[in-house]
Amino acid sequence: MASRNAPVGPSPFAVEAPPLPREKFVDPHVTAKGEARATVPLVSLDTLWLNTGTLCNLACATCYIESSPTNDALVYLTLADATPFLDEAHGFGPREIGFTGGEPFMNPEILPMLDAALSRGFEVLVLTNAMRPMRRHEEALLEMHQAYGDRLTLRVSLDHHTKPVHEAERGLRSWDPAMEGLSWLSQNGFSIAVAGRLLPHEDEQTARDGYAQLFADRGIAIDARDPARLVLFPEMDATRDIAEITTECWDILGKSPAEVMCANSRMVVHRKGESAPRVAACTLLPYEAGFDMGATLAEASGEIALNHPHCARFCVLGGASCSA
Repeated sequence: MASRNAPVGPSPFAVEAPPLPREKFVDPHVTAKGEARATVPLVSLDTLWLNTGTLCNLACATCYIESSPTNDALVYLTLADATPFLDEAHGFGPREIGFTGGEPFMNPEILPMLDAALSRGFEVLVLTNAMRPMRRHEEALLEMHQAYGDRLTLRVSLDHHTKPVHEAERGLRSWDPAMEGLSWLSQNGFSIAVAGRLLPHEDEQTARDGYAQLFADRGIAIDARDPARLVLFPEMDATRDIAEITTECWDILGKSPAEVMCANSRMVVHRKGESAPRVAACTLLPYEAGFDMGATLAEASGEIALNHPHCARFCVLGGASCSA
């Protein structure tokens, strides 16, 4: 059963590319052309992500993690689940603990987990749609803001700077509650950011100009020119063709493996049917067996083969990262 407000048409952000050939992204060591596949070592653990579960109050047209009101493929993480990873994280020195979902504020133990991370001295980033699940916790969030200040940042998913496009992706009646939640956060002085997406033929400057006008009109305290405060993500579709990343691509593209998201982050997930949480290499790939790294952060410190279309489209060629 989908959300009653679920969009009925295709995503306005759909990737425009031919189907992905079946021979691509098969072997973790070599590409379809027989070239050495690129790998990424863990350079430093800057962000530890905790996935709170895939349940969400929305069912979007495209969701990389397939979140919805009924999808519990990743079950709710508990404080007891999170605590060992927060304790172990001190040995790895991350700056930031990120909370993602699903909608994190649907998790019954989100507030104790936030407090556990903040009280240990970490910066905390929460990805939220700022709708009713978040608004239920206004009083507690105000108390956290007073106690921890800007060490708590909430990044609101606002897929576009226009209501029709946002609702084509997220469903009818999703725009106004999100804008109201974002306005509430801004009015109360929270450290806030927005995550948006680019339409297939929309350039970044046009998008930033559109968001800047929206923020100015609504009195929202976000600098749309700051890439840390307005994050514009490239679109993903694992069924659409994209180049595989080889070891030679680093020099060709003028990039370093250290720039890729899995060089500095890991994500804790609790998959339905598994007895305990595990550590995934990437926030985008919680279900892929090849990106499961182990039961502890120590086990998850190995290198990653870039053996998925998301590695190419989002991280290497898209240059994106989920972290602040």
